[in-house]
Amino acid sequence: MSSETMALSPHAVETQSLAERLHGWATTVDHKRIGVMYIGFALIFLVIGGIEAIIMRIQLALPNNDFVSPQVFNRMFTMHGTTMIFFVAMPIMFGFGNYTVPLLVGTRDMAFPRLNAFSFWLTAFGALLMYFSFVGGFGLYGAGSAPDVGWFAYAPLTSKVFSPGHSSDFWSLGLIVSGFGSIGTSVNMITTIVCSRCPGMTLNKMPLFAWMNIVMSGMVLFAISPLTAAQIMISLDRYLGAHFFDTQAGGSAVIWMHFFWIFGHPEVYILIIPSFGFISEIVPVFSRKPIFGYPIMVGATVAIGFISFSVWAHHMFTVGMNSWGNTFFAITTMAVGVPTGIKIFNWLGTIWGGKIQFKTPMLFSLAFLFQFLIAGLTGIMLSSTPFNWQLSGSYFVVAHFHYVIVGGILFAVFGGFYYWYPKITGKMLSERLGKLHFWLFVIGFHLTFDFMHIPGLLGMPRRIYTYEAGRGWEIWNQIVSVGALFQGVAVLIFVFNMIWSYWKGKDAGCDPWDAWTLEWTTTSPPPEYNFATIPTVHSSRPLWDLKHPEDPDWKYE
Repeated sequence: MSSETMALSPHAVETQSLAERLHGWATTVDHKRIGVMYIGFALIFLVIGGIEAIIMRIQLALPNNDFVSPQVFNRMFTMHGTTMIFFVAMPIMFGFGNYTVPLLVGTRDMAFPRLNAFSFWLTAFGALLMYFSFVGGFGLYGAGSAPDVGWFAYAPLTSKVFSPGHSSDFWSLGLIVSGFGSIGTSVNMITTIVCSRCPGMTLNKMPLFAWMNIVMSGMVLFAISPLTAAQIMISLDRYLGAHFFDTQAGGSAVIWMHFFWIFGHPEVYILIIPSFGFISEIVPVFSRKPIFGYPIMVGATVAIGFISFSVWAHHMFTVGMNSWGNTFFAITTMAVGVPTGIKIFNWLGTIWGGKIQFKTPMLFSLAFLFQFLIAGLTGIMLSSTPFNWQLSGSYFVVAHFHYVIVGGILFAVFGGFYYWYPKITGKMLSERLGKLHFWLFVIGFHLTFDFMHIPGLLGMPRRIYTYEAGRGWEIWNQIVSVGALFQGVAVLIFVFNMIWSYWKGKDAGCDPWDAWTLEWTTTSPPPEYNFATIPTVHSSRPLWDLKHPEDPDWKYE
């Protein structure tokens, strides 16, 4: 018996030492364990990034506050943004994709299991490398200093003059290493979905979550490459005198902005498209209806993936582009709202007339629909060049961005947690604690990010660590900070719910939601081999076919 099989055997788990169990996890190539490690890694950094955010909100709660110094605030600002995007949002999407995609497409593992493990450890090492800057930012003989260049690291902030020591080096090297991990996982995901689907699963019978992952993975391959190239150029600037971004030596700071935002804006869709996948799996199950307009949903997702690579410079309207550039990027930014709007109508069409079950996954999905719509509308506002000129450097943009990331992506992720946690652990999460988590988080979210728009409209700049009294910003910042505390409490309840339910929760069984995709045909948690016999499917809802062989009307051929 292999060590991997022993690690999953109940008798072996009882007799193994802690060191043997840890070794089994560290050396695993099982996609389910790697998915769990991605998710656990992301949750740890979600707590770390949340603490960094709360530190910033305490500092901004009062005018002329000195809770932290300007230097510490800038470090928290940099590490919060970088952590949440690269070490929370991306790993959690890869984690759910790793765990569920092979089950959804009816195969036993990812196409390249060893590459899968290598990619995870690259991502983890990149995060640890960046956080090592807290103790090694000035080298082995000096105090630590986290990067303080912003998560966007605009030139010349990353030059040796403005960023001495090694903190910016840890930032760029950490992202280079984790970027290679993301590329490896994306190659693996595409190959698995294209080449390893079970018999009968044609592209038009594939679950939408698999479709979303293949589009997301393709986007990662195109988006991470320019970011990695730019990080290498930063290193060459800092150590070999290359002067790519040194304006005093003939370089261009604007070139860095182009490189960063060519990655940075598709990155938003890299994160939101798997979130669409969560919603597309949850909404039909809890509406008791098949997804409305399956082919249109797939087409809209592919369209979003293409158009998202043509909108990056709306982040640069204030840089001084010519009118043709401003016009082009304003039009493409508005255009990406069309396929996004189609998807919202498809989800509403699925809900309409359905027998809705207001379980916790569905509550998070319904909140996602409303909040993502608002985020899209403020995005359309910012696509207008004159409006953008006025508000580009204000807290209005911070509110818009977090409406997408938190109100859209994080709510969808929470829905995915409540939906697939029973499959991963074999235990149901507490519905009572889940609903408490939901309502506290909704209240905290709207207190924070609804009211954050107002100081932005009143002229509060981004990236400031304090402000003078009497400008009309005080009450709004206090409300925003209180909302952040609500969200923090809600996340703690969520973490407690996961831990408590793992030990004391109700047994889930194979199919607690009466769902219809293949992952619910196997045990919870699934065995190492996923399926004793590789399934053959005949429709987009294979488990429904097994449950209701007498009712072919629901089949989508």
